[in-house]
Amino acid sequence: EGIGPKIEGLLNNKGIKSFNDLSNTSVATLEQIIMDAGPAYTTHRGKTMTWPAQAKLAEIGQWEELQKWQDVLKGGV
Repeated sequence: EGIGPKIEGLLNNKGIKSFNDLSNTSVATLEQIIMDAGPAYTTHRGKTMTWPAQAKLAEIGQWEELQKWQDVLKGGV
């Protein structure tokens, strides 16, 4: 939740290409990637805090738990 195609592209360009990669990336690093992407991505700042934990659930196959969580998230928050 909170990662669309453009954000996925930004992450991929920084070598974050799997759930494992994302789950092991710090929120500080994700925030820096968003900041470095420029003003068009300003609205995504602060929405990165759940991305690693969401990715961890996906990585370990906890799809039902992930879906429950995503049902209450709005834009990753």
